Amino acid sequence: MNEETLPLPLPGSLHIQNGQDPHFPPMATTSIPSLLSHIQTLLHLPPSRCLSPKHLTQVHALLLRLHHLPHFHHFLLTSWNSTLRSLVSSSHFPSALASYFRMRRFGLSPNNFTFPFVLKACARLRDLSSGVRIHTHVLKSGSDDNVYVKTSLVCLYAKCGVLNSARSLFDEMPERNVVSWTAIITGYIDNGESGYALALFRESLASSKLTPDSFTLVRVLTACSQLGDLCTGERIHSYVEEKGMGVNVFVSTALVDLYVKCGSMERARTLFDGMKEKDVVTWSAMIGGYSSNGFPRKALDLFFRMQRENMRPDRYTMVGVLSACARLGALELGDRASRFLDTREFFTNPVLGTALIDMYCKCGSIARAWDVFGAMEERDVVVWNAMITGLAMTGHRRVSFALFGQMEKLGVWPEGNTFVGLLCCCTHAGLVEDGKRYFDTMSRVYFLTPRIEHYGCMVDLLGRAGLLEEAHRLIMEMPVEANAVVWGALLGGCRLHRDIHLAEHVLKKLIELEPRNSGNYVLLSNIYANNGRWDDSAKLRLVMKEKGIQKTPGSSWVELNGEVHEFHVGDKSHPMSKQIYLKLDELGKQLKEKGYMPTTEVVLFDIEEEEKEHSLGHHSEKLAIAFALVSTVPEDAIRVVKNLRVCNDCHTVIKLISEITQREIVVRDNNRFHCFKEGVCSCNDYW
Repeated sequence: MNEETLPLPLPGSLHIQNGQDPHFPPMATTSIPSLLSHIQTLLHLPPSRCLSPKHLTQVHALLLRLHHLPHFHHFLLTSWNSTLRSLVSSSHFPSALASYFRMRRFGLSPNNFTFPFVLKACARLRDLSSGVRIHTHVLKSGSDDNVYVKTSLVCLYAKCGVLNSARSLFDEMPERNVVSWTAIITGYIDNGESGYALALFRESLASSKLTPDSFTLVRVLTACSQLGDLCTGERIHSYVEEKGMGVNVFVSTALVDLYVKCGSMERARTLFDGMKEKDVVTWSAMIGGYSSNGFPRKALDLFFRMQRENMRPDRYTMVGVLSACARLGALELGDRASRFLDTREFFTNPVLGTALIDMYCKCGSIARAWDVFGAMEERDVVVWNAMITGLAMTGHRRVSFALFGQMEKLGVWPEGNTFVGLLCCCTHAGLVEDGKRYFDTMSRVYFLTPRIEHYGCMVDLLGRAGLLEEAHRLIMEMPVEANAVVWGALLGGCRLHRDIHLAEHVLKKLIELEPRNSGNYVLLSNIYANNGRWDDSAKLRLVMKEKGIQKTPGSSWVELNGEVHEFHVGDKSHPMSKQIYLKLDELGKQLKEKGYMPTTEVVLFDIEEEEKEHSLGHHSEKLAIAFALVSTVPEDAIRVVKNLRVCNDCHTVIKLISEITQREIVVRDNNRFHCFKEGVCSCNDYW
């Protein structure tokens, strides 16, 4: 940075008339501090307001006389230091640097009070070049042993990402205060070295008398959140309670965020409810936590409570709320919630815009998602990914591929998630060759190393297409160890194509990876049942019972007038159960007239055919659809969300219901969207 051209605000105005400065009194009648103040004002004048030669001579003469007076340097340096402190305190960091370098040209030597202010300005500006120059001044002045100056240097190098220099300075310090420890710990966290940060924090606690302040604790808890280190976080929580620091809203919020990020929602809620003071950050952490940890209804309940307590949501709150609405398929609620912020905020903020696009896509309103995408003023790669994935999920494969082509033309560099969306699109449509081409393109053209998610998509694509051996071979050739998602994709292909031999092999792998996951056992039971192997199915159920493993219950949600209604298999708890079951009976008769025969082979239990039919008829999505049919007008589309994959029987039934009732029925299961209309599904019976 050129010190000759650094900007500096004029401390005060000075008017010269007829060669006489009315604010520059004679030396005989003025105290030294007052006179120094006037001299400093004169010296700060910009070139456009230069003093006349007469005044410059006068100032020069005064300075020569003052130079020999006692305390001259002390008074002048104090004045400069006050100026620096004022500029830094008011965040005028460039001006603070300019003032410092002017001081140096004036011939003043900075002291231990000067350096912390000017080094803070360098740190905040990430101006390493100026900081290194000032570091040499520190060394020349002999101030490098001062704990405050040394701490400021640690902060500077840490903020600028030069951790080696920051750590060397820190290690050299004979005396360290809480600011020193916080500076180096924060430096490691900000530079992605949270593990080192926590190790240093533990060392700081072990170093006896050091008591971390609230700022240090917040930063360390942030590191725990990033690492998912619940154990260290709990120890800090105990320390906070022991020291009585739990009343601090920032520390408490950081603890809430830690428990949320670690999936410990009960602990987070207990802490949240016990807080006397909550800011919008605390509310946002809880709402986002419920949404991301699979409790969307609780997220929305908390949002409504937030409204009742007159706490205005911010953009982070809205991301959590929109995510919860997306999970529930609550289009009306999401629409209503989005009105809490100005529409322009969604179009100018990529994070908010992405959340809104994702919500509309997952609620099946792809047209509205497209409108938001088109109105976005700034489209980063995440925005493009959301739209590409949304189109893929709702079966608009051609538009999804075209959008990727447009993305390439505009020079937006795709990332791994872009190809996850494209590969999912190929999977849902059974486009094996296209999938192979995109998988090859990501590494050959864009130099992206395939992640395990990409391999999972390819295994799913090949397995669904019946290329089970090729899918299995791909798993064996993967450069990373296959996880449960990848093996689960292959198991799904085995179920679809009834390959019992390979399925049993895959299940052994899955049980090793996820011994408590009921879905693995259920899929194999489906395969046994579909092939009439009821004894093997019974043995598998016995193993599940002995291990205490229970099948994940199916749940379906449907939104009506801004309220989300939830249904389970055989559910009779809903206030409208009587009307719902009457409607199901009516539909049952109409279905039989259409020639429908229940697909009882999907029922996993070796029970009588009549009981199987009864079980199938009361699946959660059928109850949700019956409720919507008796609660809405014929022109309304019905939107249902299910937590599990739609079974073959329900898929057949819903196609027929859409034909009988002439209603559009959109069902989103845990795999994809199904848009049923006039007896046909958008998935073409491939899901």
